[in-house]
Amino acid sequence: MSVVGPPATYEVSHGVAVITLRRPHARNAVNAELSTAVGEGLERAEDDPAVRAVVVTGDGPVFCAGADLKGIAAGESLTAPGHPEWGFAGLVEHPVAVPVIAAVNGHALGGGAEIVLACDLAVMADDARIGLPEVTRGLYAAAGGTIRLPRQLPLKIALHAGLTGDPLTAQEAARWGLVNAVTPRTEVLSLAMALARRVASNAPLAVQVTKSMMHAATGAGTESDDVLWRLQDEQMARLLTSRDALEGARAFAEKRTPSWLGR
Repeated sequence: MSVVGPPATYEVSHGVAVITLRRPHARNAVNAELSTAVGEGLERAEDDPAVRAVVVTGDGPVFCAGADLKGIAAGESLTAPGHPEWGFAGLVEHPVAVPVIAAVNGHALGGGAEIVLACDLAVMADDARIGLPEVTRGLYAAAGGTIRLPRQLPLKIALHAGLTGDPLTAQEAARWGLVNAVTPRTEVLSLAMALARRVASNAPLAVQVTKSMMHAATGAGTESDDVLWRLQDEQMARLLTSRDALEGARAFAEKRTPSWLGR
């Protein structure tokens, strides 16, 4: 399919930078080009003193369906060339001082959920769902999902989501504090922009220090956090060589129930 236009766009309005994932034909699935565009957008925001907050949203009915499986099947990398340190979608391991707000306009699954988890605040469409279905495919959420989810939810709620692969509704996500607000789909971006402008109206250095200190309080960016991210990568590398990971991919492609081997 021929697609015209960038995989993500960057616009600034009233001190707020808006990064929009624009691969609606692929449900905004993440490939290397999208990771590059998002990562470069975050860099632009960080380098622009006029930008006080960032909003990340998706084009079309889906926020982000996760990794581009067709790209993976073709052996393509999902990370931005030259910037593996930015992580999945150019965002999940990309620290910026300004607050980042997710405007979740539709379903956020797998890597899409991990993008939301990496943001500081989130507004979600009332008919959207968020979840980590990786275990249903013989994989696990290795873009920060297993690290951030138990920090943002009660442990048993996080484990239920991670071990079953069942998504949370927007209302459940709000009840457990995973998102800040739920609103009709048509109002998601405007509500996120209003929240971003509210943040941007405050003293920028004070906002940045507050963000930094609160994340440090959860262990983010600490030495123990670094150990967790390294362990995450090691575990995924091991899991990818398993028979179950291959079976999960085949079953998904063949639209059948997987037959797990446990190895």
